[in-house]
Amino acid sequence: MIMPSPEIIVASTLDTVLFIVIATGLAQNGLYVLQLVLAMQELATQRPEKRAGLLWRRYADISPPISLLVPAYNEELSIVDSLSSMLALNYPDFEVIAVNDGSTDGTLQAMIDGFGLKPVIRHYSEAVPHQPLRCVYGSPQYPKLVVVDKANGGKSDALNAGITLSRFPIFCAVDADSILESDALLRAAQPFIDDPVRTVAVGGTIRIANGCRIERGRVLSFGLPRSLLGLFQTVEYLRAFLMARLAWSRMRTLTIISGAFGLFKRQTAIAVGGYSHGTVGEDMELVVKIHRYMRDRRQDYRITFVPEPVCWTEAPESWRVLGRQRSRWQRGALETFFRHGDMLFRPKYGRIGVVGFGHVLIVDVLGPPIEVLGYLLVPMLWFLGLLSVDYLLAFLALTFVFGIFVSVASLILEEIELQRVPRISDLALLTLVAVVENFGYRQISNLWRLRGLWQYLRGHQGWGVMSRVGFRHT
Repeated sequence: MIMPSPEIIVASTLDTVLFIVIATGLAQNGLYVLQLVLAMQELATQRPEKRAGLLWRRYADISPPISLLVPAYNEELSIVDSLSSMLALNYPDFEVIAVNDGSTDGTLQAMIDGFGLKPVIRHYSEAVPHQPLRCVYGSPQYPKLVVVDKANGGKSDALNAGITLSRFPIFCAVDADSILESDALLRAAQPFIDDPVRTVAVGGTIRIANGCRIERGRVLSFGLPRSLLGLFQTVEYLRAFLMARLAWSRMRTLTIISGAFGLFKRQTAIAVGGYSHGTVGEDMELVVKIHRYMRDRRQDYRITFVPEPVCWTEAPESWRVLGRQRSRWQRGALETFFRHGDMLFRPKYGRIGVVGFGHVLIVDVLGPPIEVLGYLLVPMLWFLGLLSVDYLLAFLALTFVFGIFVSVASLILEEIELQRVPRISDLALLTLVAVVENFGYRQISNLWRLRGLWQYLRGHQGWGVMSRVGFRHT
């Protein structure tokens, strides 16, 4: 038997590796194109009502009461503005439960001073596990506001404390560094109104507040971030929410609702044990737990995304802080995927197991390491003369041409359907950024995600320091 030469073995191995790189890239980009098509179909069939007054007349009398849960850890800079905006929401019946999760700065004192809070007695029974509560505060001036001080336990634990203290059938989880538009709750509650039996969770859109004019917890006018890093994130958020989540919502395979703005049926959240501890991806993990719970019991249900309600959030302006955030997001996705990995491709879990978890496998689990491997191997092998021009062109097309197409198409879709970018100059700038981000920023993002994979494999826990400057009043 003649053994192949080392040169043949090396060449065969390289061909196999490059085939895997190209095939994974094709699968990723095929999913992105599918998302774009599905998002276009959904927006074409679900035309948003732009007049808030008409929405109020139509839904105010039948809107379910909602508890807003606001976990806060070291949010001294923005907490009063954020809570003020929530208390001013245009919604018939709601309460705001702010949970101070053992902050080490002046977060609690800022809320006490800002709203004239005093200790109060509030009866409750523990619905889900969380750290002990220290004190509950309220104020006659702000009857809708409840502030809870508790021992530090992390974001999941703070949200569970909010669930325990909430009194309404639906709760809305909102980040403390976020600002909701005045009609956001009314728009987000529509699926619960239209289909109250089957709807168990609803997600809204997250947008970047950097560069916007903000006063007293309200976004008065839209503006783009002044930094290139902020612009990159603006394009990312448009692509992620308008395209990806809208598409998977249409297919009923949505695996994540942003922790910054998501509505859940309280009874269902309690049934699955609330938010899980020991994960930094508590938002995704809760949604997946609900999918599993409902599928295991063969119950008909809906988890949906609505693009019109908007929550504005402060994006990191530092490369280091953004890198920590993206590595943490990657860890959260991996934690959820492997915790519920037995759902992958199992007929019992239907399209969520095949399409939803299949998407997570290709994009979040396999995508970052294989794409980074392509960044390293393809140029090196081409330079050494070991790679054909056909392979090189295929990889460059997957890396740059598809990326540019998807990003620009998302902007076009946003402008045609939602028209949230009012100035032509801003739209032109975002289009340019959508092109430029593929030459450097996308590659750096994959390195951050690869770091998140390494942290997951090492069992790293914790959020890391996420420094903020607070909403600027311009």
